[in-house]
Order: sequence, then structure tokens, then C-alpha cells
Amino acid sequence: MAKSGGRGAIVVTGASSGLGEATALGLARAGFTVYAGVRSDTAADRLAGAHPAIRPLVLDVTREDSVATAGVRVRRETGGTGLVGLVNNAGICVSAPLECVPLDELRAELEVNLVGAVAVTQEFLPLLRTRTPGAPAGPAGRIVNVSSGIGRVAAPFLGPYAASQFAKEGVSDALRRELAPLSVSVSVLEPGAVMTPIWSKVAGTAHDVLDKAPAEVAALYRARFEAFVAANEERARSSRTRPEAVAAAVAHAMTARRPRTRYRVGSDSWTASVAARVLPDRVLDSVIRRQFPAGEGQR
Repeated sequence: MAKSGGRGAIVVTGASSGLGEATALGLARAGFTVYAGVRSDTAADRLAGAHPAIRPLVLDVTREDSVATAGVRVRRETGGTGLVGLVNNAGICVSAPLECVPLDELRAELEVNLVGAVAVTQEFLPLLRTRTPGAPAGPAGRIVNVSSGIGRVAAPFLGPYAASQFAKEGVSDALRRELAPLSVSVSVLEPGAVMTPIWSKVAGTAHDVLDKAPAEVAALYRARFEAFVAANEERARSSRTRPEAVAAAVAHAMTARRPRTRYRVGSDSWTASVAARVLPDRVLDSVIRRQFPAGEGQR
């Protein structure tokens, strides 16, 4: 059995790059043993040398057998000490007009961002209910579900992504209320724009969706959609929010005596949260529409 770090063991999904990688490194440096979920042996090999407290864990959250195999390994290596935390960070982003979204891509979005998070949570909850010796005071186990500011305000052309994140918010609320009597906390982390590889992937694949749609349908959306994709990537590139800020929020959720129910990281995440609460729908629609005026005259 591998010995866990002094502060216990945490599983982080989607740790091969971006927010997940920064979170895994941040938690390892804070004294936790981190089972860093990745989908490839290449990513596992790279992470293995990043910090001695990181243990790469090959894990595809959409495959039941992969989740079960990961659970067997973590149970074997942690023995009776259990886990102190789980970070559901694995995610993809499908960006396209909803009229043009292939249904298999919509299903993939929900499978990774929502169903996968629930599957991993079900697998590791028994370990999270075990209080680890030397763990921080507070809940026996802690779950952090990484959502997004898009989980509060649905932007155009991010309908599939918003659907998955709105659903993750609801699932997290239900889970928090179910697990509170069992001494397991649930926090939602809502990052704003952060430049990570996910946005480069969005920009690289977004146009393929329109190219596969009927020409007369694609023409209705192309100008506005292209303006949105360019503006979205630029907003991420110019953001002052860094992955390390997200990692710091996760670390707080894993160590505070009373973790917050929600962590909003970045000024735009706060703005989205406030706007969703105080602005009437039509006013909010108008604000969003003015951000992407290109192609308004097309029919």
C-alpha cells in the first residue's frame, strides 16, 4: 500500500492540463497525495515527474469500467484511511448554434461534464465518508465540482456547455443537502474566463460544426458565431485570472474548517452571478446581444 501524504489523499479528474493540472500541483505542494486523473499514458508519464506527491491515475469518466478500475486502485493504495477530497474537474466544451449541434456531441458534453462527475462521485463516496487521521478539522470528506460562470448565465452558442454546467450546479445543491448529515461537504467552483487549452480546442473545432450543417442554416448564424468564437478566445487570453487562482480556491475548499458552498474565481464570474440574480431576463438578453452584434442583419 502506498503511503498517503500527511494531509491525506485527493482524487482530481481532468488533470492532464489547464485547471486540473494546476489544481493537482497546488494540492500536492500543500501536502496532499494527489491521484491525478488523466486519459492517456503520455499525460500520466508527464505528470509522474511533476511532483513526488502526484500519482497519475488513468481514468475516463465516461467509461464505467475505467471508473471502477480507478476506484479499485485508490482503495487498495489508501487502505483504511480513505480520501479527504474529490475534485470533479474533467470537462469538455461544445460550442455551436443549438440548431446545428450534432446530437452525439450534445450527448458527449453531458456524459463528460455531468454524468461522468456523478459516476466518479458514486465510486469514491464510501472513501470520502472515512475520516483520515491527521486530516484538517471539519468535514470527513470534501467534494469540489468545477462548474463555470456559464453555469449561471447561458451565453449564446454555448448551449450544450451551459446545459451541462447548469445541471452540475443543480446536482451539487442536491448532493450537498444529502451529504451534510454524513459529514461530507460539497462546494461548487465557478471560474470565469481563464486561458487554458479548452478554449483553443473550442476555436479549433467550432467552424467544423457549421461546415457540416446545411448551407442555408449555417448562413443564418455564421457571422455572429464567428464573432463570438473570436471574442470568447480573446476574453480568455486577456483575462487576469490564472489557473493558480482556481487551484487556490480548491485548496481552501479542501482545508477550511467550514468550506464555502460556492467559490467564484474572477471578476467576470462574480458579474455573471450578480447579473443572473438582479437583471430581468430581457435586460440580460439585451446586454449579451450587444456584445456580439456582427451579422444582426442576416436572415
